[in-house]
Amino acid sequence: MRSEGDVWDIVSSVGRTALGVATFRALETSVLDPLIRDDFAPWFVEAAGEPFFTELLADPSELIDTPFVPGFVGVRTKFFDEFFLSAAATGVRQAVIVAAGLDARAYRLDWPPNTTVFEIDQPKVLEFKQAVLTEHHAQPTSDRRPVTADLRDDWPTALRSAGFDPAQPAAWSIEGLLGYLPGAAQDELFERVDELSTPGSRLGVELFVTIEDFKRATAYAIQLIGKSPFGDSDPSELFYDDDRADPARWLTDKGWTVDKFTLEGLTTAYGRPIPEVPDELARMAKQTRYLAATR
Repeated sequence: MRSEGDVWDIVSSVGRTALGVATFRALETSVLDPLIRDDFAPWFVEAAGEPFFTELLADPSELIDTPFVPGFVGVRTKFFDEFFLSAAATGVRQAVIVAAGLDARAYRLDWPPNTTVFEIDQPKVLEFKQAVLTEHHAQPTSDRRPVTADLRDDWPTALRSAGFDPAQPAAWSIEGLLGYLPGAAQDELFERVDELSTPGSRLGVELFVTIEDFKRATAYAIQLIGKSPFGDSDPSELFYDDDRADPARWLTDKGWTVDKFTLEGLTTAYGRPIPEVPDELARMAKQTRYLAATR
């Protein structure tokens, strides 16, 4: 259960969901002709030693062909990879990964020279991440700057202290996050991003997945493989479902130009069309799931 001001490490609460996503990125990387490559992800899973995910990584045979997982994470990851590289191609040299978790883009993407990548997350998550990367002597392909902050607190001050320049354009990602924020905190997050974004800035957003839709997708995975891809935990128990602004409408009203993407559209574009699934899941795949906005 969530509580005001709660904290976590990489094997508990919201931190464990980041570990699960790293596991799914590792599994996507292992398939023939993967959508993305994340050779750093297995390091994090092995170092955390969480039994369910380490066993899944060792024997992914039951899960590897399941629709949405890990293929869904591959689609999501590719969308944000392309988002950042597209922004960089226009000259944007600041990238901000909000709730970075175990994201390794600062290391695995081919960033242009003089690009700074800021990673915002809770201290225990970033400490674990840094320890693993240091152990493996990993070298970033950008000027990586971890920013220790809670998104419910004054993270813009910490971001500026790390060298972020609000007078220069930035590319922001909000990936796998919104459901874990109370509605008021989500709305404040967008307000702060807007305030820190000069013209030419970009924002990539994964929209909030409702508890009901998440449970439907999980139930379908259990029907196929006989168990949840998340083990004994249910990430939807960590979601907030209180009132919040619609991000696409809010950004449009603030003057951002917003492009919308569905999961179905992305999987088709990436050559991974969704196989036949129950009507409810097919309906979900046709809904707007991602935004790419330009200031």
